[in-house]
Amino acid sequence: MKKKLFALMMTLVMVAGLTACGGGKEESPAPGNAEQPSAPSAEGAVFKLGTIGPLTGDAAIYGQAVANGAKIAVDEINASDSAVKFELQSEDDINDGETSINAYNNLMDWGMQVMVGPTTTGPSVAVAAQAGSDRTFMLTPSASSADVTAGKDNVFQVCFTDPNQGVSSADYMAENMADAKIAVIYRNDDSYSQGIRDTFVAEAGAKGLDVVYEGTFTNDTATDFSVQLTAAQAAGANTVFMPIYYQPASVILTQAAAMNYAPTFFGVDGMDGILTLEGFDTSLAEGLMLLTPFSATLEENKSFVEAYEAQFGVTPNQFAADAYDGVYIMKAALEAAGCTSDMSSTDICEALVPVMPTLTYSGLTGKDMTWSVNGEVSKAPTAFVIKDGLYVTP
Repeated sequence: MKKKLFALMMTLVMVAGLTACGGGKEESPAPGNAEQPSAPSAEGAVFKLGTIGPLTGDAAIYGQAVANGAKIAVDEINASDSAVKFELQSEDDINDGETSINAYNNLMDWGMQVMVGPTTTGPSVAVAAQAGSDRTFMLTPSASSADVTAGKDNVFQVCFTDPNQGVSSADYMAENMADAKIAVIYRNDDSYSQGIRDTFVAEAGAKGLDVVYEGTFTNDTATDFSVQLTAAQAAGANTVFMPIYYQPASVILTQAAAMNYAPTFFGVDGMDGILTLEGFDTSLAEGLMLLTPFSATLEENKSFVEAYEAQFGVTPNQFAADAYDGVYIMKAALEAAGCTSDMSSTDICEALVPVMPTLTYSGLTGKDMTWSVNGEVSKAPTAFVIKDGLYVTP
């Protein structure tokens, strides 16, 4: 009872949304109910929509971005003449599978009917299993592992998959960097990193690329990459492929600079966020290449970027754009399926499952996106390089 009373009090306090503090770093709310936007401004069918992600902890930049991107989309939809409206609640999972299950259960107790989440791969794998059993419709904005959707017809993805990222990265190098001598540094206790590495190495071999070194690390050893960098340099690698998140990548870039090792560093969508990492010398990211479906510097994304910056005080990353698209995709699916807000989460799920593979959606993170019956999205990533602190096309 106390918990419910506290959640109600927090709802009244936080209807204005998440706040941002100085220095370009988003403020982390307390675990649990992150926010609830204002009530829909027009009559319509109001669906309870939940999001889950790390709102606190080392991966908070991802979860905060998802919560914020979802909020902007929900507020836009609720202020429009759309017949579909949303009530939003976001939960913190601190990037932990067990905590994410608890967050999911909290949302189900609240009455969640559809979910845009979780944010990261590990928690999404855990929650997808539960959502599959419960028959709750799940659209993860940013989890990219094929394990998230495997064997579950009611789980779909907005972010392009790990296999897609690995293949696309190798294909880009084959077309544009054919003479590269490549080192791969990946985290072998993380399904995201391992999955991208596996398909990259396979495609690199098929394309005749020269992979001269592979080095691994774990979450517990992500503070010292001197062994891997020394070995990559000794092997003559002039390109280092990093299918990892931006935190360990920042350590790699810092340590490589200290040893005067300056290959071309090449990352994937988990690299997005490195330019806003507190305490990191962003000049070390100059020349970093990455594949991502979204860039805040593109003209077609200007309206969203300006709205996001005005409300949260920071520039949105790919995760924010994924969540924004995810809410609009959910809206389109509910409309196409003819769902009404008095339906149970199970009935909504059964209505949405056959509809998703028939949708085509264009948004911030892709044009003409479609979905397979296996839940995977079809869209192509774009290559960017960091120049003068901005993402630009090579």
